[in-house]
Amino acid sequence: MALGFSSAGAVPARPGTEASAPRPLGQLVPVPAEVVPGGSPYAITSTTPIRVADGSGHGSGSGTSSVSSSGSVSDEVRRIGTYLSELLRPATGYALPVTDRPGPGGIRLELGSPDRSLGEEGYRLHSTPAALTITARAPAGLFHGVQTLRQLLPDRVEADSRQEGPWKVAGGTITDAPRYGYRGAMLDVSRHFFPVEAVKRYIDQLALYKVNKLHLHLSDDQGWRIAIDSWPRLATHGGSTEVGGGPGGYYTKEQYREIVRYAASRYLEVVPEIDLPGHTNAALASYAELNCDGVAPPLYTGTTVGFSSLCVSKPVTYDFVDDVLREVAALTPGKYLHIGGDEADATSDEDYVAFMAKAQAVVGKYGKTVMGWHQLTAAEPVKGAVAQYWGYDRTGPAERGQVADAAKNGTGLVLSPADRIYLDMKYTEDTELGLRWAGLVEVRRSYDWDPATYLEGAPQEAVLGIEAPIWTETLTDSTEIEQMAFPRLLGAAEIGWSPAEARDWDTYRLRLAAQGPRLTALGIDFYRSPQVPWS
Repeated sequence: MALGFSSAGAVPARPGTEASAPRPLGQLVPVPAEVVPGGSPYAITSTTPIRVADGSGHGSGSGTSSVSSSGSVSDEVRRIGTYLSELLRPATGYALPVTDRPGPGGIRLELGSPDRSLGEEGYRLHSTPAALTITARAPAGLFHGVQTLRQLLPDRVEADSRQEGPWKVAGGTITDAPRYGYRGAMLDVSRHFFPVEAVKRYIDQLALYKVNKLHLHLSDDQGWRIAIDSWPRLATHGGSTEVGGGPGGYYTKEQYREIVRYAASRYLEVVPEIDLPGHTNAALASYAELNCDGVAPPLYTGTTVGFSSLCVSKPVTYDFVDDVLREVAALTPGKYLHIGGDEADATSDEDYVAFMAKAQAVVGKYGKTVMGWHQLTAAEPVKGAVAQYWGYDRTGPAERGQVADAAKNGTGLVLSPADRIYLDMKYTEDTELGLRWAGLVEVRRSYDWDPATYLEGAPQEAVLGIEAPIWTETLTDSTEIEQMAFPRLLGAAEIGWSPAEARDWDTYRLRLAAQGPRLTALGIDFYRSPQVPWS
């Protein structure tokens, strides 16, 4: 079936509504593709089990590889059930045992939906007084359905101590699947370093809003953040500082693997970025032979860009590139390897084209798909490459046209317009943190654009999705990241997930307002935009 949007039930409860009343079925971010409210609510109680099933009762041919041929419940479905139980248990105080025993009632997680329109990430949530059932064709869909269930419960469910019930979910059915397959967020760990636990915290926040890619900006002028065995000083020396001269840091290979594992458990794919050939001062400072003059520059703690470049004419440069990309590719099970390519002002145009051709070949050599900032289109993107557009609304027609032409020739696009969804841009003149080189970006401006029509001349089918980067020149810890990311991150998540016809500012601002207490319960000190009627 084709998914269609129904706005029924998609408005927030009015102020003063009884606390025991369930949240309206469509009061979600991202807004679902289809909402059909109706019937009495489902209530989670002290006797509620979480039943996990392989969906064999739905017939064969689902294509779900995680279900064994013996018909037993897959490890993935059980893991999602355990995740849900652990999520709900502290606030409800209920045991919520996970079982594969058949029986009436409970919260039911079922793989094997025959509905092909759900794809790999879609789900159906059906709530009746007898049971609450989430069905999907693949585990990622079940996980996204669990996030929807989470949002339908009272905000206090996010608490880590027992809260008063009731725990009701409005009756009806949600049928939902994403608009775009690439729904990303980027975290810059180079300008300031963020430890593993901070990255995990951000991953959990992204998962709640169905983001499925975490782009890690692992190298820049100010710091190198990933251990490379063949070039150890990259991390030990190049990672020893950050903007402002702090201690910096880097991820060991095991720490990076832990981030990748944790992201995968939340159905996020990690996209690692090694920025080349510019933004490389940390590498140049670590190894003199990477410099054309053989002299290592000092470590850098400022914020000016465009001054550094690998030495394109030296053979050792390509030994370096091969070693680094090989080791990063081996650590990363995901599809993409991002090689930057932006702001290479210290590299001549001729050298840039030559370098990017060789770097792209290395990415392919190690079985990954090339991803780069949109300046990659000034070279010749290889077949299947993805360009990440970070220009502005006001970017000139020549540059935009170059990207659109590449898209017409088969280059995929991920859209990250800086004056729309760069989460480090100041909201207003009075915003203490962040920068403003791309302009001031209030919540409505961040939300009010459409990826399908944003880049004139680019075929709609070339747009793989969107990504909301957050650069950290002025951000030093999770609290500061959250002040800038929230609530704009929620808008980016909706742009990536929800059907275009389901989105409009007037209803979004009300649904966003209803998210305020949940963000507060999660300990997120978000920006309370005056454009939103916060609860």
